Amino acid sequence: MVFKSINPYTDQIIQEYPTLTDAEVGYRLETSEKAFHSWKSTSFAQRADLFMKVAKILREKKEEFARTITLEMGKAITEAKGEVEKCAWVCEYYAENAEDFLKDEYIESDAQKSFVSYEPIGAVLAIMPWNFPFWQVFRFAAPYLMAGNVGILKHAPNVNACSLAIESIFKEAGFPEGVFQSLIIDVDLVPKILEADIVQAATLTGSEKAGASVAALAGQNIKKTVLELGGSDPFIVLPDADVAKAAQVAVQSRMLNAGQSCIAAKRFMVFDSIKDEFTAKVHQHIKALKTGDPLNEETTTGPLARIDLAENLSRQVQDTVKKGAELLMGGQQEKAHFEPALLVKVQPGMANFDEETFGPAATIIPVKDEKQAIEYANRSVYGLGASLWTSDHEKGIHLARQINSGGVFINSLVKSDPRLPFGGIKKSGYGRELSHHGIKEFVNLKTIYVN
Repeated sequence: MVFKSINPYTDQIIQEYPTLTDAEVGYRLETSEKAFHSWKSTSFAQRADLFMKVAKILREKKEEFARTITLEMGKAITEAKGEVEKCAWVCEYYAENAEDFLKDEYIESDAQKSFVSYEPIGAVLAIMPWNFPFWQVFRFAAPYLMAGNVGILKHAPNVNACSLAIESIFKEAGFPEGVFQSLIIDVDLVPKILEADIVQAATLTGSEKAGASVAALAGQNIKKTVLELGGSDPFIVLPDADVAKAAQVAVQSRMLNAGQSCIAAKRFMVFDSIKDEFTAKVHQHIKALKTGDPLNEETTTGPLARIDLAENLSRQVQDTVKKGAELLMGGQQEKAHFEPALLVKVQPGMANFDEETFGPAATIIPVKDEKQAIEYANRSVYGLGASLWTSDHEKGIHLARQINSGGVFINSLVKSDPRLPFGGIKKSGYGRELSHHGIKEFVNLKTIYVN
């Protein structure tokens, strides 16, 4: 089988990548096993030194890597550069903090001494998506490799240039062979990898369907998983909020990466008393967006990563309008291009309320009070993030505790930050990435009791 890398802006083939054979995958697994036996014995200082070199390479070659991202999946070049910078940050963060996060934890008991030792477990299989093709990979690699594990990457089939570029960074930084490997494979070889003794865990960022499939396979082999799946994040604006600021951040959150983000604000729940003001300001900000060639520094919104993604978003918008919503602007689709859209009068039962919308379509949902806002926020199979806007911080915290999600950001867009745990509940997945919580997902919490 051959995967094609296609530029979504021009619809032209960039390059073709043959997939690995069963035998080649077997060899890569053997390489991982050999690498783990030595890598797990390296010191935190040795690992940190290598990750600092990775961060340095990322910054030195930022322009090159950003261009690769933009050509393969259409991200605006300025956003692609920001993504590469963020990867350098997470490498530095874990280089500086992993040893402290994983130091022995002493616990009072009836023993003379008792403590928990955090130890590496083996290879971690990472199945990663195309929407943040560098960030998603470094988000798993930095903590899990710093913990002494080794990594195996199965990236999305449309971003194999990114996948191989990341592998080249680890090689250039001086990582031993097999500590990090990019495997260009189809999904039919994932079971073989999960069955291998060296592979002790899997992390997946992607669709609900993909997450359920990998979790089932991992469960059959008694392997732990962390899943970061879809999201339909609510963005609640209370009457006492700074409406102008909320509208500006709402559009930023919805349109970042052409709306192709699990934690993008997707359902704007706005009180009736400020609905018209908020809508007008959102309309103004969307109108100011500049679509076009994503390699142009002035472009803010590039194409979607694939034609089928644009077609699905077009279907959702059309279905929502048929059920009574009003399309104030945008919504035209041609191949992978989708004109940023604004819908109002959206209600439960409409596609743009009930489904995850992965693209530049803002949805305004009127609410009459706080009770209805919380009810609507929780009326979703997903629970990844939420944003809530109010000038009353205590009220904001009180309402945040009632929202069923992995995180609530008050007066801010939802974001992933190396210092904060990241993940969701319900069909948004389980487990946490980032912070000290994330690095402890795939280690052996070994109790040592001494008398």
